[in-house]
Amino acid sequence: MILIANIIIALFILVGVFFTVVTVVGILRLPDVYTRAHAASKSATLGVLGILIGVFLHFWWIKGHFSIQLLLGSVFLFITSPVGGHLMSRAAYMSGVKPTELTVGDDLGDAIGEQKSHEE
Repeated sequence: MILIANIIIALFILVGVFFTVVTVVGILRLPDVYTRAHAASKSATLGVLGILIGVFLHFWWIKGHFSIQLLLGSVFLFITSPVGGHLMSRAAYMSGVKPTELTVGDDLGDAIGEQKSHEE
């Protein structure tokens, strides 16, 4: 039983490390602030969640300690990290940071234009 538990724990931690490495590669290689924010918020969230769940399972199954703090930290991170990434990207857009030339569409610009036309 301990072997199976250790394999499951190791899988969660390895998945977390994989997504963390994907985050680093995305931040270093992606062309503009919007794609970097996407990489940082989405894959970093999955990376940290994988590691936190692996640690939670280790303490619960191996050590016999149920940690509500790890569960609450996972839930809080899952809710706040993507929202924070979205708000940082929106703030960059509203500040006038231009996306890369490879960007295909500008849905936020269309929405802001519609809102301004309704206000006038």
